[in-house]
Amino acid sequence: MTASNEVVQVPQVPEDTHGYFGDAQRGMSTPLLGMLLFIGSELMFFAGLFAAYFNARAAAPAWPPEGLEHVIEPNIIVISATTLLILSSFSMQWAVWRIRKGDRTGMNRGLAVTLLLGIIFLSMQAFDYWELLEHYGFGINSGIYGTLFYTLTGFHGAHVFGGVIGIAIILLRGTAGQFSARHHVAVEAVSAYWHFVDVVWIALFFTLYFLK
Repeated sequence: MTASNEVVQVPQVPEDTHGYFGDAQRGMSTPLLGMLLFIGSELMFFAGLFAAYFNARAAAPAWPPEGLEHVIEPNIIVISATTLLILSSFSMQWAVWRIRKGDRTGMNRGLAVTLLLGIIFLSMQAFDYWELLEHYGFGINSGIYGTLFYTLTGFHGAHVFGGVIGIAIILLRGTAGQFSARHHVAVEAVSAYWHFVDVVWIALFFTLYFLK
């Protein structure tokens, strides 16, 4: 019996990978999976807040309560802030698309735009809070309506703030050249979180300002 001279070829990982998971390995990376599980837990958290809102709404004799019918309105500040947050989701996705192509400069520009829009959104939300307090005396202690409004929007604002910090860190790493077409899982993870924050706000926007 003679030994086989056949050489076993080991598959090589290509030098440039444009996969959706931001890493050279096959399948989903652990950090991205962790982020998706975290988003799942946050989805349940916000589902509980929405359930509390609709439960209070169904139990109230009138909603909004008497005297507060025209306090929460889709004014120019809220509409503009919503538009900017939606646009930030596009710029975030643009950053992901660019780094998948190995374009670090394009990624950094997309991240910078997203960061700026996120900061502006938070500033506009803070200004809207100030106007509600200044002109209507409407605060978190304004009955169940005020408590639910500020709890829902406040927790969302906290999540936006967390996303802004995450984007800032990713942008700093990006300017240092730490990402490539093969290795950018952190960008993918932050992007998934930011899209989640955007979707939650759209649901809040229509629930609080239009579903009356």
